[in-house]
Amino acid sequence: MKILLSGSHGLIGTQLMRSLHEKGHEVKALGRDFTKDMDFNDIDAVIHLAGESIAKGRWTTEKKKRIEESRVAGTTLLSQQIAESPHKPRVFITASAIGYYGERGNEILDECSSAGTGFLAEVCRKWEAVSLPARKAGIRTVNIRTGIVLSEKGGALSKMLPPFKIGAGGIIGNGKQFMSWISLHDLVEAITFLINDDESVGAINLVSPKPITNHEFTKTLGHVLHRPTIMPLPAFAAKIMFGEMAEALLLSSTKVIPKKLMEAGFKYKHEDLREALEDILR
Repeated sequence: MKILLSGSHGLIGTQLMRSLHEKGHEVKALGRDFTKDMDFNDIDAVIHLAGESIAKGRWTTEKKKRIEESRVAGTTLLSQQIAESPHKPRVFITASAIGYYGERGNEILDECSSAGTGFLAEVCRKWEAVSLPARKAGIRTVNIRTGIVLSEKGGALSKMLPPFKIGAGGIIGNGKQFMSWISLHDLVEAITFLINDDESVGAINLVSPKPITNHEFTKTLGHVLHRPTIMPLPAFAAKIMFGEMAEALLLSSTKVIPKKLMEAGFKYKHEDLREALEDILR
């Protein structure tokens, strides 16, 4: 297939582009400027991953504005371009995140669960809503709600590794908050699966079927690295260090399951956290 991909230089985009090339697809990187008329002639799929990083830098007013605008404005423009094009792709896959659900404690969440509250939940709700023009134009549109992506090359895990490797890792807050994760390998394969599965549409959770608590994650990572995990990061300290971002990314509990992806028949390589970490870090 011929595929347009935005965010091709990010952690997910880099690996996805490599994987799609290896599978024989023709992939063209799409820049962030969607204001110009674009040619979708012969394009089968558009995958939109670009957006301001939520994990780099404190959430100042300006940072939060960039986070929202990069997602909402960018997706709006691209969705409209696709909808108005005389040559429409078969599928439009656009990123979202499990931040859509917000802080939910032990509640089991699937794609039918309601949106949560807070900054990230509101951004995700708007982010998904602006893909409507493409959907109304008859293009199969998929909003992928991605969990914590595990890779040694970047993302949350790469930031955790240095302290854990020297025995300075530990639980965050009380450790009871649920973490919904997915390996980078499974995420890339899931996106490829969704390109081809004509029945998959709307919001789809891209997470492992086995969400775990921060305490379980901490102990498992320590075990895989053969290091103690006795240096906790109290909630108040996390808030001092990271501000509002700590509440949304480190301390909130989101127990998400990939109901639609599993019902569609996707097969995971990494369902179990320990096996995933051993595979990633070996």
